[in-house]
Amino acid sequence: MLEGMYSAAAGMEAAQNQLDAVSNNIANQNTPGYQSEVVGFHDLLYTTDNAAPSSAIVGAGSAADTLGFSQAQGSIQPTKNPLDVALTGPGYLQVRQPDGTTGLTRNGTLQLNAAGQLTTSLGMELVPPITLPKGTQPAQVSIAANGTVTVGGSKVGQLQVVQVTAPDKLLPQGNGVYAATAASGPVRPAQGVTIQQGYLEQSNVDLNSEVAAMMNAEQSYAMGSRAVQLEAQLGQIAATLR
Repeated sequence: MLEGMYSAAAGMEAAQNQLDAVSNNIANQNTPGYQSEVVGFHDLLYTTDNAAPSSAIVGAGSAADTLGFSQAQGSIQPTKNPLDVALTGPGYLQVRQPDGTTGLTRNGTLQLNAAGQLTTSLGMELVPPITLPKGTQPAQVSIAANGTVTVGGSKVGQLQVVQVTAPDKLLPQGNGVYAATAASGPVRPAQGVTIQQGYLEQSNVDLNSEVAAMMNAEQSYAMGSRAVQLEAQLGQIAATLR
């Protein structure tokens, strides 16, 4: 009897994990460059119940796994901000995180800090750093399709776009920033990626799909909850009979 309760509880946990992922995706549907989290499920351990009439195979429920992040290209929208950049193709900008490590992001919302350096909207400097001449105004900045940054016709830096072998294995750091892992492979210069100045890539969250997944997860959670309640009631009945 307890096995049934454990299986139902495992299913509830899996549904909750999917709900967490869906909630995060929906919350970031307006975050530029956000890549939606993809969740899958797998069966837990199966055992043979020798007490059953035909040695039945009994499952232990299911579990949810993060399969990675959708690599679908988000829509490209104009912003009229000369410091905004959109990446077309599989690649990431490198940024310096607060702990000093290098992160990867597709959020091209850039700005100038007090030192004249290009940073993300959260203040993370680009890697390698790009410092503009003192007094430079955003309207004076030109960013070519290959990432070359010029001010007044003079080159001041280069936006380095990189990629990894398995981007779905990147480790999320929050705020649309990821870190390379052994599973994702090391960063290397990106191929076939162009940069559009004055544009931003929107998130690739498909709201209709996310709402459908949320409804399925809620139904699965409710079914698991009812199964746990039923197992508890049967346990009470069995205790009474004893």
